[in-house]
Amino acid sequence: MTFYDAYQYALNCLRKNGIDEADFKALCLVSTLAGVPNSAFRFHKNDSFEEIRLTEPLLRLLGGEPLQYVLGEWDFYGETFKVGAGVLIPRPETEELVSLAESRAKELGAKVIYDLCAGSGCIGISLARKLPDAIVYCVEKSLDAIRYLKENAQNVPNVRVILGDILKPLELPTADIIVSNPPYVKTDDLADLQSEVHFEPSMALDGGADGLVFYRAIDEIARDNLRCGGLLLLEIGNEQGHDVPAVLTSLSTAEVLKDMYGNDRMIIAKR
Repeated sequence: MTFYDAYQYALNCLRKNGIDEADFKALCLVSTLAGVPNSAFRFHKNDSFEEIRLTEPLLRLLGGEPLQYVLGEWDFYGETFKVGAGVLIPRPETEELVSLAESRAKELGAKVIYDLCAGSGCIGISLARKLPDAIVYCVEKSLDAIRYLKENAQNVPNVRVILGDILKPLELPTADIIVSNPPYVKTDDLADLQSEVHFEPSMALDGGADGLVFYRAIDEIARDNLRCGGLLLLEIGNEQGHDVPAVLTSLSTAEVLKDMYGNDRMIIAKR
């Protein structure tokens, strides 16, 4: 079997079973298993590929498991992050939050940054790589997620991995910038999420009855830990553009920004 044969086999299996984005998933699967970038697949189409390597990952995809979990990694902000069961999958909208945080941190000359509800660490670690003079504290309470966080933080010397719950007091140096993509889905709405999302940990999605539990906690952290003139940058649900600013009572300003799709997605607030 060649690489191209493997791709066609995976594609046919996924299509026959009604899996969406079958062509993209087949390409990602075969390329990753072969150890080549998607963009280089065409140069390796005739290379040899062991058919047995497809069996287990294909069955996982056919069972509805997210592609990112099957691959065990996903690209984010120009780097590859380890992901798997128990950790939220990095999403392209969140790259916009990182880009905004990076530019504002450079303007401020930020030396201390918090990434709250850090999960895989994709936000905090990406910032740490771009801001080598800053110390980034990645705070996460899930033991499953922190395993990926620690692995992803290897060889990034200015990251500090903190096992902690943001609903409880944090003992950290005063921050110049706080950034977070916290759980923000209303508890009653979890059941209506796409089927693949149900593989992701509810802990990383459930924002309580009104979806605002963690934003209130972050507001308290900003009150106690963010320096005057410091910035808070948040990802929000696309229907939370009015609700989240209303609970940020410790901040002097709060501006809602839209994502690449035109949805309310980020808040930047000043202490």
